[in-house]
Amino acid sequence: MRRLRPAPLLLVLSLVACGPSALPADGLGSVVEVVDGDTLVVDLAGRHETVRLLGIDTPETVHPDRPPECFGAEASERLRLLLAPGAGVRIQRDVEPRDHYGRLLAYVERLADGLSVNRSLVESGHAAALHIDPNDALRHELAAAESRARSDDRGLWGACGGPHAPLA
Repeated sequence: MRRLRPAPLLLVLSLVACGPSALPADGLGSVVEVVDGDTLVVDLAGRHETVRLLGIDTPETVHPDRPPECFGAEASERLRLLLAPGAGVRIQRDVEPRDHYGRLLAYVERLADGLSVNRSLVESGHAAALHIDPNDALRHELAAAESRARSDDRGLWGACGGPHAPLA
């Protein structure tokens, strides 16, 4: 019977560990850039991952098939203010690891103060709550934040009447 030598086995394990779903166990990373109001690039253990914020939806600014929408630029700017390049973050996944574009799906916590970025964007009216099964860890919390933002006409609720309104 032939035995595997340790070096090839370590190489195989390293390749598997660096696969598309491998993340640091602690989920810690740093912001590289903000793409739009609900998407950013995070450095996770030396790998740049495009992260789509779970449980929220912001008006479009860079979608390939849709024109920019009302309050999209404001939502993008708000995320840039919350997460400047180099900001430390903790990435927390739910059930599905990635969307159909290959983006990592996650809730993001700002390490400096523990801010839940997803919830903050909904509370301020820069995003609407968006529930897509089976990712529902913060479903009720985000729905409650949206209800408060709507009732106070914050952000896109006051400026546009809701999400996905075309630019005037």
